[in-house]
Order: sequence, then structure tokens, then C-alpha cells
Amino acid sequence: MKTILTLAVSLVACAEEWPRFRGVNGTGVAASAKLPVEFGPSKNVAWKAAVPFGQSSPIVSGGRVFVTASEGESLITLAFDASNGKQIWRRELKRAHKNAIYKANDPASPTPASDGKSVYVFFPHFGLIAYTHAGKEKWRAPLGPFENFYGMSAGPIVSGGVVILLADQTSGSYLLALDKETGKQKWKTERREHRESWGIPIVHEDQLITVGTSRVESYHLSTGEPRWWMALPSFGSMGSPVVSGDSVIVTADGTDKPWIPSWDSVLAKYDKDKDGKLSIDEGKEDKEWGEHLAWVDTDHNKIVDAAEWDEASKLGMGEYGAVAIPLASKGRVESSAAKWRFKRNLPYIPSPLVYDGVFYMVKTGGIVTTLNPADGSLQKQGRSEKALGEYFASPVAGAGKIYLTRHSRNQRGKSDTMPGWALNH
Repeated sequence: MKTILTLAVSLVACAEEWPRFRGVNGTGVAASAKLPVEFGPSKNVAWKAAVPFGQSSPIVSGGRVFVTASEGESLITLAFDASNGKQIWRRELKRAHKNAIYKANDPASPTPASDGKSVYVFFPHFGLIAYTHAGKEKWRAPLGPFENFYGMSAGPIVSGGVVILLADQTSGSYLLALDKETGKQKWKTERREHRESWGIPIVHEDQLITVGTSRVESYHLSTGEPRWWMALPSFGSMGSPVVSGDSVIVTADGTDKPWIPSWDSVLAKYDKDKDGKLSIDEGKEDKEWGEHLAWVDTDHNKIVDAAEWDEASKLGMGEYGAVAIPLASKGRVESSAAKWRFKRNLPYIPSPLVYDGVFYMVKTGGIVTTLNPADGSLQKQGRSEKALGEYFASPVAGAGKIYLTRHSRNQRGKSDTMPGWALNH
């Protein structure tokens, strides 16, 4: 399966660095003075290139575009000339191991990162690997296999001379830092309180800030030692945090009541053999949550019991929301210490954005909400009439505009990612 890599002409012309997921330090903000209001597939496009399928985001560094993909058992890293789209090199690895993952994910989901001289790539079915910009392998660090029903998607970041990877999974979650030149481990911090999450950390001065499914944490960048943490339940952390002034702002979509049916009602409907448990096959009959039942089955015996169901029902319950946490915090941070909390129109997958003193959130349905990042007060909320579909991609900004990208389905029922719209700031 081929996809099309397309770059807007203004971004290529300025050869701007976009070295990791969501650009410099994950802010989602481009410094470009000129960016188009409209583009694609034949307007304001510098070039197009066919690439194998992969859900990682492209990055731009040193005049080159890097992206990952997969074909069969091959894990692929590609480099293109950012000025004309010419492929400069292609490197392939064979999977070292293979775990079944949810159908919406794929083996090339994590976005690569670059320090301007090298590109660092994470494939969950292989590990971390570093290439020079010329395509020469520098080092490799085998990792995994990982235990994550929905698959891993958090890519590496580079800061302070190390490559950092957040590897949250069903059990055995950890935060890892490798020397960017040699691939040797500098430190590794276990995250015993964490199950799966999919967000990518950011760095603020000497703080490495991570978002997990149940809490936000800050670590010392140089050692991996914890600095502070706050409980923040969610349906599964996906978005990256953003910094505004003296606060870090995190979005966590959650609930005030259990989000799945009661255990008794599920048994009454699907427990065909009346053994007081729910087999994976029995649960598959439910069209809404049946295909996710294997995630609830944490001991992997293909049977869900009352304890597992109860644990799953608690997901996202508590003091969730968009929350501003003081960066100067220490130790355990109580929920009451948050500078502000906003619990409406929360995105599930997209990261938030701070641009020109405004905090932006976008969620499925094209719902855009803006807040004052200083106090969390609502400024505007509305719906993007030009792009009403599902939203998986995070908003980005530049040249006084906010860019939204929706996910839709074409006439054959297949998924397409399509440009949404540019909102004049």
C-alpha cells in the first residue's frame, strides 16, 4: 500500500527545522512568516512522493525530510531532499519480533527525531536505531518485545545529549535515555504506576515532562530521577503537554461515571455458558466494545472476570480535564494545586496548542475551543464547518494561522487523512 508524502511550498521554501513530532520541542508552532491558507492536492504544493504506508509524521531537518514506513517484514526509513522531493536514501530493517496490535495502529507509527546531524528512529518491533543524515548507521539498540494491545506510537526525542524514549505498556513501563552518539544507556527509570499511554514527552529547561494515562510527571533530564507528579486520569494519554509561562498545560479526556456497562448487565447479555465470566468470543458480539475486550483481559487468558472489568470501568474517572500545573512543583502535587481546570470539549487524541497567547483544543466533530492560558477562562468555542470529521492529528500554527487536519473516509469506505482548514488567528 502506497501513501503520498506532500509538502506545502512555503514550508519547503523556508527550509524550516521541524525535528520531531510537532516540531521544535513539540510546540506545534512554525516560525515561518509566510504559509498558505489553502493547499493540496494541486495547490501550493512543491512536490509529492509515493511512500510505503506508515502512520508516523514526517520531520524536516538539515534540508531533508525523514519519514518511516513498513512493507511486510521490512521496517523502512526514508530520506528526501526537502527542496525537490528527490529520495536520497532508503534503509530497511527486518522485524526482530512481532506482536499483534490493534487494527488502527501499524509498525511504523512512532515519529522519528533529529538533532540536525543524525536521525533517530523507533520501531516497536525492533528498537531504536540511529542514522547520519547521509544514511550511515551509527548504532542500534534492540528493545522489546512490548506488551501493548493498541500498539506503541510514542517516538523518541533528542535533548541534553541523549535520545529519550517513553515506553508505557500494559506492564513494565519505563523511560529510557541513550547517549545520542553511541547508543549506550545513560539512565532508565521504571514507571510502575503506568499502563499504556501514547503521548510524547517535552523538555522545559532541566525538566522532562511526561503524560501517562493516570498521571503527569516531571523528571530530571540529566538523571531520570522524579521531580513531581500529579494524578490526572484519562481514557488513555495521547497528546503531548505544552508550556505557557510558568505552567505546563495537559489535556486528559475522562468521565465522571463509569464509561462501560455494568458487569451484571454484560453477563446477563453475553455470558452464554453462565460461568460468571466473559470469554473473548462471547464478548465479540458487542459491536461497540467487543473488539477491545482483549485489552480488558490483562492476564491474557482469553477470559474477562469481574475484577478485570471493574478495573477497566475506572479508566478516566476522577479529576480529569485540561489542567495547568505549576512548573515549579515538587513531589506529589494535589489536584487543588492546579492553576486552573477546564472539563469541556476535551480532545481524545490531538495535542493542545498555545499560539500567540491563546490555548487551542480541537476534537472530533471539528469542535475548536480556545482558552486564556493564564487562567483557563473560555474565549471562544465553535465548529469548523469546513472539516467536520474525526480528528486524530494535532493542530499546528504559523504565520498567524492555525492548521487543522481531519480524518475522513472516501467513497470506498477506506480511511483518508485530508487537509482540514486554516483558521486565521
